[in-house]
Amino acid sequence: MNPAWIFFSAILPPLLLAVIQYYIMNPVVDWCERKFKIPRVVTIIVLFLLVVVALIWIINILVPIAQNQINSLIKNWPHIWNDAVNATQNALQDPRLHSFKGSIKGMIDNTQKTLFKSGQSTINATIGNISSAVSIITMVAMTLLTAPFILFFMLKDGHQLRPYITKFAPEKWQPSFSKLLYDINYAVASYVRGQITVAFWVGVMFSLGYILIGLPYGVALAILAGFMNLIPYFGTPLAMIPVIVISIMTSGSMLIKVLIVFAIEQTIESRILSPWVMGNKMEMHPITTILLLIGASAVWGLWGVVFGIPIYAILKIIVSRVYNYYRRESKLFEENAVSSTTGDADHDESE
Repeated sequence: MNPAWIFFSAILPPLLLAVIQYYIMNPVVDWCERKFKIPRVVTIIVLFLLVVVALIWIINILVPIAQNQINSLIKNWPHIWNDAVNATQNALQDPRLHSFKGSIKGMIDNTQKTLFKSGQSTINATIGNISSAVSIITMVAMTLLTAPFILFFMLKDGHQLRPYITKFAPEKWQPSFSKLLYDINYAVASYVRGQITVAFWVGVMFSLGYILIGLPYGVALAILAGFMNLIPYFGTPLAMIPVIVISIMTSGSMLIKVLIVFAIEQTIESRILSPWVMGNKMEMHPITTILLLIGASAVWGLWGVVFGIPIYAILKIIVSRVYNYYRRESKLFEENAVSSTTGDADHDESE
């Protein structure tokens, strides 16, 4: 494996976790320093203590509930899937569906074979690669240990980074370069904060909805929906697949209730939550986002899904600034030519 890739794959997880937390906490640190003149270090320590208290509460209250539901769902999923297959096969006995029977049965068989092979290969890989499992555990432990230290210094000194980088640019370009760095930071911060905020409230809405309708494993499925919502456009539909399967196995009325919850959640998310939180800060067309996610995931896998949109936003800002500079400084565009001609005429008149 490429040594450079090994290096970056080792430092990316703690750095990514620290950056996400930085964009969440930094506005609070800046506000306390600006509004109340509280030293940054004091605010950071208080925030860290609040996070520790929140984590203790989550571990004691929410984790056992979610853990029980997740373990039960994993244990019962083969039975749920078999029940879904049997229900589908029974439905195919309807004479009106005989023409589709062969294609649907083939699709079910292929899906079962694919899932079986994937599970078998995963088990074999896990058994045959104990060292890789140990390395993953080590990486997770190192991420959880090092991310808070990285976060502390980012919150403490991060506001000095832009002036520090700007001073390396030529003096006449420093104002423009500082503005470029500000715009890049603003775009990335808006995306990170917006996605996390929307994902959190999506998880909350699904939790409330699933609890109200009595859906089995509702909390676990809502947590899954919240995490999957971090993937634009694709996340929520993918998270709905196990929900629909479980609701069908529960009862026909449960499927209707789930679809009603989904419709209400999508309406609130698309009409109220996303416009309020995200606005149009990324200025990306939905088609651009979808194609970007498909291409980035095909080339870089999970990292492409995580970094595809922020990297695109950064490159878009840089290209836009370079183009505007070229357009302003060159004499190839009409408005520049007109202004140049006007300036020459004024110069001739003054002579």
